[in-house]
This record gives sequence, structure tokens and C-alpha cells, in this order.
Amino acid sequence: MAPSLLTEDLLSKTIFFHENLNLPIMYNKRSGTTPKLNLFIASTKDTAGMNIAKQLIYHYNFEKLSESFHKNPVYSKTFQNKETKLLFINTEIVDTQFLGDLFNPNLLVFLSRHSSASGIPTLSVHTPGNLSEAKFGGKPRNVSISPAAAMKNALLEMAKLKDERGLDYDVSYECTHHGPSLNVPAMFAELGSSPKQWKDSKAAEVVAHAAVAAISVRSSCSVALGIGGPHYNKKFTKLALTTQRAFGHIIPKYALPEVDAEIIMQCVERTVETVDSAVLDWKGIKGAYKPKIIAALEELGVPSEKV
Repeated sequence: MAPSLLTEDLLSKTIFFHENLNLPIMYNKRSGTTPKLNLFIASTKDTAGMNIAKQLIYHYNFEKLSESFHKNPVYSKTFQNKETKLLFINTEIVDTQFLGDLFNPNLLVFLSRHSSASGIPTLSVHTPGNLSEAKFGGKPRNVSISPAAAMKNALLEMAKLKDERGLDYDVSYECTHHGPSLNVPAMFAELGSSPKQWKDSKAAEVVAHAAVAAISVRSSCSVALGIGGPHYNKKFTKLALTTQRAFGHIIPKYALPEVDAEIIMQCVERTVETVDSAVLDWKGIKGAYKPKIIAALEELGVPSEKV
């Protein structure tokens, strides 16, 4: 006997609920998709993330919904005819691998603190994921999908506003690092690098505007994979701020001992846009690793240039 329409509907759909979660997420097994939207995510454990979220709500008039997530309010705002939700989680952001089972957004932007031993005031963007082992969340040897144009938009907005407002902050790309490792376009927009900066409302406002720039309509750009150099690559950042070049994944010098052709291919394929080239920070790559990098790029048919 053929199933009833009700039974068929129940078979085709599953409602996921996460711990402390009040928000049903409909997932259609037949299409494998969920309703498209943009997501901003902040952690209640993160002073900077909460500060950035507060600026978003205030400056963009986010509406508080009746839904809740992790027992926290959910906020919503429509940008360019596309819904954007602001969610708060009660875990550290690097430990949000579960989000991949709940959402399939156009873009997921993590609002986060940035920490560094130097303590240099910094506004930064990067894609999450692990180039080798998973020390801080995510999956080993698995990177998220990199939204290169969105990160470039955010980076440009950070640089413009920090100059206009006279903020003494560096603006920089960071390399691909830490969790989560998601099968959706994901990026971090960060404020750092010490508790003093995390509480800086003026800097948090800049990051909030940069996050909105990330989900906005993007102009065309030439997308590159960055390889070599330090964790904060000034060469790649300058190229993005002064030319049409945008960077997706960035593989730093310190990760190269664990990077092979498979990871390079993953970084190329797991980028929203087509990767047109690889930009090599040539002096920032040890000689022993140069031949395998060139060989892997040639096998992929990705042209490279040295800077």
C-alpha cells in the first residue's frame, strides 16, 4: 500500500533539535537542502563576540524573535532581500562542529575574539578548518569552505573604517586554522588581541560593519590560494586591500611540514569561487617544500606566482 501523504511527508523530513535548543530546523532528505539564509554566530563565553553582536543589534535594528537557540534569544534582519539570523551559543566557537548538522546557510560568519601573545590590536578575518591535526575543534585534515570574496569585503571595510575613525589597529588576514570544519561557506570576523580590545566598543562596531559587508553583494575579484609566510601575512593582506585579488584559504609556513597534495587540492576545491591562481610567499617557504608545492599546483592546473 502506498504511504499516505502525511506518512510520506514525515518520511521525507526530519526535525533536528540540539541540546538546549528550542529552534526546529527542517531538513528535507530528498533535496538535501534547508532554507537559505545568512548566519551570524557569537558565543556567550566570548567577550569580543558579544560586544560585536551588541553593535550589530544596535546599529542594524535586528528584531528579537520568539525563537531561542541554546536558551538564548534569536535575532533577525533582512539584508538585500535575504534573511540573516544572529544566534548565540553557550560553547566556545571552535567547538561548534554541530552547526553543520543544523544549518545550510549561504554564509556563516563567526563573531569572535582574537588572541595573540603579542597583544597587538588587530582586526582580522580567516576561514576555519584544520590543515593537519585537530587541536582546537573541527576535524583533522578538513577545512571549511572558504568565502574569498566575502572575506575581502570584510577586510576592506575594516581597513576603511579603522582609518576613518582613527583606530590604532592592524587589519589582516589570518591563515586557515582551528575548528569548526564545516561543509558550508564559513569565516571568522575577529577583534583582538587582548581583553582591552575585546571590550573596545568602537572597534567592535567596525567588526560589526565588516560582518555586514561580508554578507553584502560582492564585486567580482580574482581568487587565490595563499601559501607560505607567517600566520598574519602582510603581503597577502596588502594585495587584497590594493588590488582585485582576494584570498580564500591561506597555508602558512609553519603548517607546510604536514601539508601534502591532498590538502592543497582540498583548499582549492573547498573555496566558494574558482581559484584562479596560487600566490606563493616565496621567502616564507623552506626550500625543501617548494618542489612538492609546485608539483601539486601543476597537477591541479593552478598557475602560481611568487611575491
